[in-house]
Amino acid sequence: MRVEVEPEMLVWARQRSGLTVGDLGHRFPRLADWERGERLPTLKQLESYAQATHTPVGFLFLSEPPAESIPIPDFRTMGDVGVRRASPDLLETIYLCEQRQEWYRDFAQLNGEEPVAAVGSLDVAVPVVDAASVMRSALRFSVGERGGSWSDAFRLLAQRAEDLGVLVMVSGVVGSNTHRRLDPAEFRGFALVDDRAPLVFLNGADTKAAQIFTLVHELAHVWIGGTALDDIDPAAERGGATERWCNQVAAEVLLPLAAGRDDLLADEPLTDKLERVARRYKVSTLVVLRRVHDAGGLTWDAYRTAYRAELDRIMGIVEARGGRSGGNFFNTQPARVSRRFARAVVTSTLEGQTLHRDAFRMLGLKKATTFQEMAARLGTS
Repeated sequence: MRVEVEPEMLVWARQRSGLTVGDLGHRFPRLADWERGERLPTLKQLESYAQATHTPVGFLFLSEPPAESIPIPDFRTMGDVGVRRASPDLLETIYLCEQRQEWYRDFAQLNGEEPVAAVGSLDVAVPVVDAASVMRSALRFSVGERGGSWSDAFRLLAQRAEDLGVLVMVSGVVGSNTHRRLDPAEFRGFALVDDRAPLVFLNGADTKAAQIFTLVHELAHVWIGGTALDDIDPAAERGGATERWCNQVAAEVLLPLAAGRDDLLADEPLTDKLERVARRYKVSTLVVLRRVHDAGGLTWDAYRTAYRAELDRIMGIVEARGGRSGGNFFNTQPARVSRRFARAVVTSTLEGQTLHRDAFRMLGLKKATTFQEMAARLGTS
């Protein structure tokens, strides 16, 4: 049975997903005919098309595309050139995190958890150096406390943030679907601020060094009590006062200008300096470049030229990785959903307050044995 659908809706669904007719042609050989209105798909074909384009099938029966908007403030700049329409991957990731946050807020209230003290405790009128000092102290993340690698530093920073009550979620895919990789060129992270369930999501397809800066940047949004979607471009000038402040605070938390000035102004080739300082402070080379400029070691024009070249190099590395994370599932999955959140869901389920079905959905699990193993590894069984 063929179904009546507007050709415009089929074109919209494809473009929304970022796919071309060529990308979908092997699965839907008559797609070009559908889009021209010369032929109609069957219901089964339409359902398959909706799945392939990550579109709710009900949308395809509308007479015109719905007005989809990002449900949180969007501070992305993409190098000062504006941003494209949000992808289904980004929208679904935000919706999923909002659902998790809502569940955890109820859990926290039910269990008498106090509001998270950091939320809204600063504002953009606070001098950058002072705000950075407050955050660095609360996170216990001085230069000497960052471990031996970027991964060590990130794990420590994420754990310290969770100890303060922030849910830190890191994933390079939509939910648990490894076939739907998140694109760091679209977004780096976002913060969903709530006094009992502040949540930070980081794009795990990004480099570990970039994730460290993104995490601190998003935590700055938590400290000023503002929800935000970011691409975290230290070179951007269009992001507005709040975004610039968060960028500056994150840079100062990770690489204090007063303490690092000698490193930043050392007389050595720039590429050598970037690698050496990045390794010492566990930051990205892009952050080091910005701090070299801040310290007076590069003019604005020289900085922008070097930044573009370094960004291209890093994005090439990210692309070559293809978002592969690997690792043990029982280490990876709790990080995707936040270890604090995972422990809360497991505890609530074992106490009979949450259905196993709902717990599986929120944790991205399918089997009871996997749930039991996760519970044991999280120390909640």
